[in-house]
Amino acid sequence: MEIAKRLRAAREQCGLSQGQVADMMGMQRPSVSELEAGRRGVSAEELVKFAKIYAVSTAWLTKSKSDVDDPSVELAARELTKLNTKDLERVLQLLKTLKKANGPKI
Repeated sequence: MEIAKRLRAAREQCGLSQGQVADMMGMQRPSVSELEAGRRGVSAEELVKFAKIYAVSTAWLTKSKSDVDDPSVELAARELTKLNTKDLERVLQLLKTLKKANGPKI
């Protein structure tokens, strides 16, 4: 089930639809839907193709345990590492502003 969550999160992070991914993979859209829902297993060959399309490692897709519950948080962190120092500081400031605007979590 973890692979299914990660496949979906990676696809969404890339801004791709299930149909677009299906075309890139040479499969039908319902197959992508079944994979992301965890109702169909993913083959090793498919895993490699997904990793290439989503620019993630196969190890990340198959990782069973994470410090973070939401795979999209991990993907966001990966993108943050690509920013230069100035842009990273701007993102951190934005996060502080959003946190203040939303108030403390109880």
